[in-house]
Amino acid sequence: MNEMRGVGERLGVNEARGVSETLGANEARGSIGETPSAVRGDGQHVLIVVADQDISELLTTTLELAGYRVATARTGAEGLARIAGYRYDLVVLDATMPDLKGLARSRVPAADRPPVLFLTVCEYLDSLLPELGPGQEDYVTMPFRIAEVLARARVLLRGRGRGRGSAPVWRGPCYGDLVLNDATCQAWRGPRALDLTPAEYRLLRHLLVNADQVLSKEQICRHVWGDGRADNAIEKLISRLRQKVDQEEPPLIHTRRGFGYLLGR
Repeated sequence: MNEMRGVGERLGVNEARGVSETLGANEARGSIGETPSAVRGDGQHVLIVVADQDISELLTTTLELAGYRVATARTGAEGLARIAGYRYDLVVLDATMPDLKGLARSRVPAADRPPVLFLTVCEYLDSLLPELGPGQEDYVTMPFRIAEVLARARVLLRGRGRGRGSAPVWRGPCYGDLVLNDATCQAWRGPRALDLTPAEYRLLRHLLVNADQVLSKEQICRHVWGDGRADNAIEKLISRLRQKVDQEEPPLIHTRRGFGYLLGR
């Protein structure tokens, strides 16, 4: 990552704009002989999973100028949670992130996996290349050229136009690396599935959609059970849910003595 730091300072927004307007498809791998055309997005949704803020901002600005809709994640676990909760057309992923090693690809159904453009360094290529699938994954080595990122992204997005990109499938609410699937009433913290009871799922969803807000015991009772319950019933439910959700850092479920509970960082 050190050799890549400073890329954002060396490449300005004006240059990124010029690249997005002038780069032809023949710059992409495997596209020699094709008629050059401007690299412009059609509103496809791209997720950038990069820890370095400068690099993330550079990629975000460049891809937005090129016509894509961009979301970002700062950790591998957060990226996987977003992929589980939202159907992206492309993921740009820093393959050197340390927490990627624990992520199981099988957590995302194969039909829902978007193409991936890996950002990597030479020493990671041996472990990365066996994972590449034709037409679905590609890579650029760091430090990279923005023109190359745009060209390879365009090839991976071929055939994934506005019909898919403008109407992504949202499966449930998401907070950081915590994601819920309302269709199946399942929840994940990063790659880890949470084994929740119906009451625990209702409570977690209520806390999540009201993230960073304190909810009183009375509010929780009305939502989870539809009636009043003893204080100790709520406390026991919160305790069980916290044990399942907060096995990783940072803890997300917090107690505000005398007021209630909230989900946040």
